[in-house]
Amino acid sequence: MHTAAPSLATLSVAQRESALGRFVVLRPHLQDGVPLARAAREAGVPVRTAQRWLVGFRAGGLAALGRRPRADAGRRRTQAELVALVEGLALTRPRPSVATITRRVAALAAQRGWTAPAYSTVHAIVAALGPQLMTLAQDGPGVLRDRYELVYRRQAERPNEVWQADHTELDLLVLNENGRAARPWLTVVLDDCSRAVCGYTVFLGAPSALNLSLALRQAVRPKADPGWVVHGLPEVLYADHGSDFISDHLRQVCADLHIHLVHRAVARPQGRGKVERFLGTVATELLPLLPGQIIGGKPATPPRLTLPELDTAIGAWLGTYHQRPHSETGIAPITAWLADEWLPRATDSPEQLDLLLVMVAVPRVVHRDGIRFQGLRFIDPTLAAYVGEHVSIRYDPRDIAEVRVYHRNVFICRAVSPEHASQTVTLKDIQAARVAHRRALRARLEQRRAAVAEYLPSHGHTPAGTAPPNPEPTDPEPPSRKPPTQDRGDHTPTADHDAPTEPAARRLYTYLEDLP
Repeated sequence: MHTAAPSLATLSVAQRESALGRFVVLRPHLQDGVPLARAAREAGVPVRTAQRWLVGFRAGGLAALGRRPRADAGRRRTQAELVALVEGLALTRPRPSVATITRRVAALAAQRGWTAPAYSTVHAIVAALGPQLMTLAQDGPGVLRDRYELVYRRQAERPNEVWQADHTELDLLVLNENGRAARPWLTVVLDDCSRAVCGYTVFLGAPSALNLSLALRQAVRPKADPGWVVHGLPEVLYADHGSDFISDHLRQVCADLHIHLVHRAVARPQGRGKVERFLGTVATELLPLLPGQIIGGKPATPPRLTLPELDTAIGAWLGTYHQRPHSETGIAPITAWLADEWLPRATDSPEQLDLLLVMVAVPRVVHRDGIRFQGLRFIDPTLAAYVGEHVSIRYDPRDIAEVRVYHRNVFICRAVSPEHASQTVTLKDIQAARVAHRRALRARLEQRRAAVAEYLPSHGHTPAGTAPPNPEPTDPEPPSRKPPTQDRGDHTPTADHDAPTEPAARRLYTYLEDLP
């Protein structure tokens, strides 16, 4: 049967190289008129082989000189039943070795009277299965999807078209308000087009909708740093399925700001590759420069940074990141974000944005000296008309030196703490001050007790580590004895004064300081 001459375009690289090498042998004869026998002899090729090449070249050109594959290439002489058995054994879990498969197949072949395949034959059959089928059989569809499935990488066409948000627990230790080491979290909002960081926040504790709102607030509003010009509202916010990203609070914020909230598919990390890559850059470039980095589960150096100091370090590093060319886009993130001098979409009212994103509402009562909250006192002349009224206050957890007061959902004033009117006081500062105050009180108490123990050892003080003496047993109270009544300042006798009273209700102690 006559077969069509192959085309040079259908040949592999190896076949093209083989055809060119054979043409070099024939070229003295074809171009210079050298006898074919002489050209073949000088090239070390048999004359009959050179004659066959010449006939093929004149019939089909350079493509005919390529080495043709064997007619039986890809065909096995091993019985189909044995091939299927080898493939089935190779796909079982746990995966057996080729030697084990060879022995089991040889035993079956001996029982059936078949020719047992050699080790090399079994190895070739297993290798022909391919890595994707082996991965599906051994590791499951999830690993197959993450390792081999085709991924479509979407690129936003313009800045602020798509923002990606994600958070990670840093491999770093910082000092909390108690001076103890703790691992902080980093939440980042990244522009998909320019790779510029729109906003971030660092915090301790589990991620929450409030921490995400703080990062979004920084992302949307203009920054104080003139070199960090990224701001505005995105068209799409792309996030994962964390509890803070699917919260009703975030949905309400996005609906009010006309932002399309999109959640990536569950268990598909490829969808957030850009923000994941940035978090990897933070881990490899910034964290090694800071004290307290965790390597192999242990801190390489003692932690020294506080959370605000870490925030400052990240902000300073972002200045370098924004100005250098990105390895994938080839353009500095800030330059890419400023391309074409476009105008970002902004919010109508920054104050309403704060109320929507980060303000926490708490009910309170207006007293004669103002509103009391978190151990602080907030006052404003407008509150004079609302003494005794129930109001709600909204505050920023990062600065509670000022609160916004609402009466029946209507804004009435901004109340400030007179002691901290010119300062920025965070909720963490208040908590740290409480802890320090309790420690100081305990230290004073121990000092006074130590003085009593030193000068009056028998003055009712039990040395540390000893148990108090057992009290003498007393007779139980008779059942008819009335419990003592609590003095509430009302000494007016009542008609039923001598009537039996109900037992006093047990008090629920809320704080440790309330214990008797």
